[in-house]
Amino acid sequence: MKYILGHKIGMSQMFDKNGKLTPVTLVVAGPCYVLQKKSIEKDGYHALQVGLEKIEKKSKIGKTMKGKEYKFIKEYRAAQGQPVETANVGDEINVSGFQEGQIVKVVGISKGKGFQGGVKRHGMSGRNATHGVKHEHRTIGSTGMRFPQHVRKGRKMPGRMGFEQVTVKNLKIMKVDKDNNLLVIKGAVPGTRRTLLEIKG
Repeated sequence: MKYILGHKIGMSQMFDKNGKLTPVTLVVAGPCYVLQKKSIEKDGYHALQVGLEKIEKKSKIGKTMKGKEYKFIKEYRAAQGQPVETANVGDEINVSGFQEGQIVKVVGISKGKGFQGGVKRHGMSGRNATHGVKHEHRTIGSTGMRFPQHVRKGRKMPGRMGFEQVTVKNLKIMKVDKDNNLLVIKGAVPGTRRTLLEIKG
């Protein structure tokens, strides 16, 4: 398994030799550094702690950050029963560990859309646009029933939408640019520009 942190730059498109257009997402990934290696004997599980973007300004480094002066720190835990990679503290992780055509999954925070109604948030149909319906075209309708005479827990309602962790699987790496630490990934990934992404291969 390969693992790296990166930032979403935005979307673009590529053409193959036959002229077929493919939408892609540009991600600047790494270089990351291994900050801590966790083991079953000491911590109860196998994991690697990885840091991205070292903090250069000393005034922004707290006492508890000693040895981990990085802006973004994430922990990579391998699947159950599988050991993490044979990496040591201080090792660099860059895009050279990925190859063109490799299938990866990307984890990120989706775009926040604020408070939304049931039609947008859950795909509800709303009311008719005719037959006396007035000012209620996008309402969700009745929310209760005769028994148990209250709204059941878990009922789909209007509320805050987005800004939650999303994982997109089976994305293909179209190109690896080692000089610019760039990964070109087929399709869309979660979040806005500069969203922190975890890429697992």
